[in-house]
Amino acid sequence: MIDKTPSYRMPKKLLIQRDISWLSFNARVLQEANDLTVPLKERIRFLGIFSNNMDEFFRVRVATLKRMLEFSEKRRKLNMHMEEDPQQILDQIQTIVLQQQNEFNRIWTGIQKELKKEKIQLVTEKQLTREQQSFVKKYFDEEVRSNIIPLMVESLPQLPYLRDKSIYLGVVMRKKNSAYHQKYALIEVPAKAVGRFIQLPSKTNEKHIILLEDVIRFNLPVIFSYFGYDHFESHIFKVTKDAEIDLDNDVSTSFVEKIEKGVKNRRKGKPVRFVYDKEMDAGLLEYLIRRLSLNHKSNIIPGGRIHNFRHFMDFPDVFRTKNPRRAAFTHPALQSSMRVTDVIVKKDLMLHFPYHSFNAIIDLLREAAMDPDVSSIKITAYRLASNSKVINALINAARNGKEVVVMLELKARFDEEANLEWKKILEEEGVTVLLGVPRMKIHAKLCIIKKRKGNKTIQYGFVSTGNLNEKTATVYGDHCLLTANRNVMADINRIFHYLENWKTGIQHLRMCKTLMVCPIQMRQSLLALVDKEIKNAKAGKESGIILKVNSLSDAALIAKLGEAARAGVPIRMVVRGIYCMMREPKKEKGEVTAISIVDEYLEHARVMIFHNLGKEKIYISSADWMVRNLDHRVEAAVPVTDPGICEELKEIIHIQLRDNVKARILDNDLNNNYVPSTGKKQVRSQIGTYHYLHKKNIVNSEVSSH
Repeated sequence: MIDKTPSYRMPKKLLIQRDISWLSFNARVLQEANDLTVPLKERIRFLGIFSNNMDEFFRVRVATLKRMLEFSEKRRKLNMHMEEDPQQILDQIQTIVLQQQNEFNRIWTGIQKELKKEKIQLVTEKQLTREQQSFVKKYFDEEVRSNIIPLMVESLPQLPYLRDKSIYLGVVMRKKNSAYHQKYALIEVPAKAVGRFIQLPSKTNEKHIILLEDVIRFNLPVIFSYFGYDHFESHIFKVTKDAEIDLDNDVSTSFVEKIEKGVKNRRKGKPVRFVYDKEMDAGLLEYLIRRLSLNHKSNIIPGGRIHNFRHFMDFPDVFRTKNPRRAAFTHPALQSSMRVTDVIVKKDLMLHFPYHSFNAIIDLLREAAMDPDVSSIKITAYRLASNSKVINALINAARNGKEVVVMLELKARFDEEANLEWKKILEEEGVTVLLGVPRMKIHAKLCIIKKRKGNKTIQYGFVSTGNLNEKTATVYGDHCLLTANRNVMADINRIFHYLENWKTGIQHLRMCKTLMVCPIQMRQSLLALVDKEIKNAKAGKESGIILKVNSLSDAALIAKLGEAARAGVPIRMVVRGIYCMMREPKKEKGEVTAISIVDEYLEHARVMIFHNLGKEKIYISSADWMVRNLDHRVEAAVPVTDPGICEELKEIIHIQLRDNVKARILDNDLNNNYVPSTGKKQVRSQIGTYHYLHKKNIVNSEVSSH
């Protein structure tokens, strides 16, 4: 059995509701889309990110609240109390979402005007020149026609299965001489198979783009020529469904089968949001709402002509002004011809993505795959790139006779199908694939490599805050500690012993002495570290806590931070997303600041720094300060002990704490006000971090050359 979490209830007034806080985070993403200093392509990308975030929010959080609502109604009948009223939260969500949708539409209208200034135009089926009409007809015949199957829905006994993540054209067909005779049809827009954006022939220096749904709209008379209709209306809509996977307790069903079953059931999930073109035919709208069993409490959201804006994250690069990303560079310690392995067995090394190149991780695994002295590689994998070089290196290691063990998390939300496919590929190559622990996600980012040199066994590897994904490593801000520290390696071994024998091996997690590990002792260790700062503050000694996480929502830890603030402990926080700590400034003796940074890169790292009377305790971690991470996942935090790395990591955090360009103040009112920069030197932390690390790179290169 896992150790039980100490129960803690915090008065609701002292916590910001997590879902409302998350919507405030997505509002910060929308702010980036509205920022005129951000390049136009990036502003469009932020609209895509906002849309994708909102889709996932409804699939997961709103779906969960709807389940809670059903449960609370049952409990109400039994006269049982629930702390939160799901319906009240859902009502708040609906209000905020509609406000954000209006802001989204306003921003998109402004961006379209900016596009026209650059002579880039999204044209509809009604704006095509003769040359473009011919192109669209040909394109439809050659690329699109075979990918669409129109459904005459009125003749079907029930509404066909509608895919989540897809968009649909709802078509109304009439004959001009008969206003009463009309039919409805649905067409799924095959964006995944064909692509959403089609560049059209256009004048020199102009770029005309048409969306796939408008190509289909233009060809509706051809698609439905058999029926003899001569008037067509069509409007886009989409349905967002419950994405939670329910795994039953049928012990006769294998874990993999349960995941596969859960993924299939997700496709049949209940609708949790219906978004439609507000110009949609009233009869068709009423028909769809009725057939989808929606009601006035459902999230029915009117919108503009375009939906599934997530595709706009990949808007064609047709812009005259290019904004190339700053190129990642090789860590200075790896610039010589030495192998990565040779460097880290001598000294700890920390990579800071996306500033440092992820190639060092690939090289480390490739070296291990080819090294005749390496006997085994063990690694955890949560989310992988679609064409993963990490997997290729591991497969080559297995082919070279190494023992390769991959902990592949099948429950990584929205990556379940991809990870099931990786499971098959790895097992075919002789790799041992671990599938995790029931009711527990394996979220720790760990690797351990063992080699035998003469009579000596050498162990080395890494602990990271981010996924082993070379694609996201170019846009996610993360830290990865490469080390051969014996104590760290001993604990990673213990974690793998647990993963390989989870039914009986929980004692291995309890034996970890250097790493803080969830779900066993990280929570207790964090509480103890904060308590120590409280004790020092009360004794009049120096104290302080610096915390960087993606989310802060755990009630017990928030309460402990509040206690520290009241005792006089200075607390500085960088929290990207959910922030539930309600401040009490009049009672806080210690200075407390909390900011959120939303910029070009996604801030994904978790860092904790405790003053500890000047002998700072510094950790990087895979875990956020959330119940799900601390109590329901296997996570790992590693102490950073190398003096040089400690200084480097602290400087990066302090650059972020000084950010007054992309940092927003996190307060009780969720206002998302920017940190004021009046009278101060402007600090944009992501650019500042790049220059800081790049300068160290140049200095190191010059020293090496002499």
